[in-house]
Amino acid sequence: MKTKKLYFDDWLKEQMKSAEFSKAYKEEDIRARLAVKIAETRQKKGLSQGNLARKLHTTQQAISDIETFKHSNLTISTLQKIAQALNSQLVIDFR
Repeated sequence: MKTKKLYFDDWLKEQMKSAEFSKAYKEEDIRARLAVKIAETRQKKGLSQGNLARKLHTTQQAISDIETFKHSNLTISTLQKIAQALNSQLVIDFR
């Protein structure tokens, strides 16, 4: 019996037809992109998680949680502090 290969893009397209799945996916996608952006910016600045943590008066574990999107409730104030510690500018946009 021949089995059909299921590619992720095809699976995701099918799943996105569900309003509930689509909403949850979009919420997680934003959090994941933000976490990756923080980690990339930190690395480009040559900082370890521990260095960034010291600048923010927090722990390395807290930075790890942010960068792996385990921290689900980042405020704009916290994002501003992270941006400042990274000598970066926080930009929020609606599209």
